[in-house]
Amino acid sequence: MRSLDKIKMSLEGVFIAFDAMKANKVRAGLTILGVAVGVFVVVVISAAVHGINESVAQQFQSAGPTTFFVQRYPIVFENCRDSGDACTWRSNPPLAYSEADVLKRLESVEEVGIRSGWGASVKYRDRELPMVGITGITANWPQLNPPDMIDGRVFTEQESRAAAPVAVINTTAAERLFGDEAALGKEITLTALQGAKRGSPFLVIGIYKDNASFLQGGERPAIVTSVYALNRRLGSNPRQSAFIIKPNPAVRQDQTIDDVTAALRGARGLRPSRESNFAITTQDKLFDIYNKVFGMFFLVMISLSSVGLLVGGVGVVAIMMISVTERTREIGVRKALGATRGIILWQFLVEAVTLTATGAMIGLAIGWAVALLIRSTTPIAASVPPLAVVAALVASAFTGIVFGMLPAIRASRLDPVTALRHE
Repeated sequence: MRSLDKIKMSLEGVFIAFDAMKANKVRAGLTILGVAVGVFVVVVISAAVHGINESVAQQFQSAGPTTFFVQRYPIVFENCRDSGDACTWRSNPPLAYSEADVLKRLESVEEVGIRSGWGASVKYRDRELPMVGITGITANWPQLNPPDMIDGRVFTEQESRAAAPVAVINTTAAERLFGDEAALGKEITLTALQGAKRGSPFLVIGIYKDNASFLQGGERPAIVTSVYALNRRLGSNPRQSAFIIKPNPAVRQDQTIDDVTAALRGARGLRPSRESNFAITTQDKLFDIYNKVFGMFFLVMISLSSVGLLVGGVGVVAIMMISVTERTREIGVRKALGATRGIILWQFLVEAVTLTATGAMIGLAIGWAVALLIRSTTPIAASVPPLAVVAALVASAFTGIVFGMLPAIRASRLDPVTALRHE
């Protein structure tokens, strides 16, 4: 019986809250707006972060979960304010292509790729793309990170070693350079943004679908050629190359890392007392770095969104205080008819929660629509996780309870005789 009475009182409180909203449209509207903005920001940020995390995880997994990288410098640099020996990585020698051949002979290694990046302008007839990322990689690209080929083929080992001027372009570059015209077999001119300034002709032999992600910055034109062609024809700096190591499936990743480390140290003649003058980075480490950087951004945005809930909470206090003042006689009548302090407290808390819940539902609906818009117009696969919905509703209810408690307590403590005399 008591539970039914509570349900009836709750429903009555909801109806009274809606009547109060109609009577005080401006005050109620500002309160609802503050809560709606806070919830909207939480939902949109959560949806974007969820989509970005999924995209980044898929991008890391596409190269294989055990694949790792050997680089000249570490991903995270040390603090180098002193000019002494604090930053030993500054003197690290570049990775030599001959060292990749040493690693290929290891039984624990299945594939070793060399990768380098450069920038160039790309021209086809009267169409020009001023800044395009050019990736140079070895011919075992399909074994390291299989491209989604739409048409044509990738370059062969013979073409790679001979630095043949062949290129595989992504669909974005094909659309912007050739439009509806067939791209295969056409000649494009690449002019390095630095280094060699003379344009070099390249033959388009393949087109691949570049799965745009947050880390890649969306759908941008991109071109892949052999690392040797990138060096010899576009003047890229081989000192900035990195190795991609794909372990043998029958061997654990940590064992392969140990073997690669020992082989490189041996090739470089490093004594046991000396530190390694190269860096090994696993995908787990890259993902940890990403989570630390982006996690801070997420916390900042959530903190800013809480301002909206704070504004809504202040509005709840104001509107509920006014409601208590305007309904003092009503409270006195209800107490005279037997309503207890708990009943009055419950009624006003339900009203406060109704206000904030209305704002939360509006913010949730708009946030969901914006998340769908982000998903359809950007490479971010934004989606609202169920936990974000629960968090938004719980936060709005919590705001209503916390900020509605003071007016509710004031209403419950009114003396019935004094309340009945109130004008």
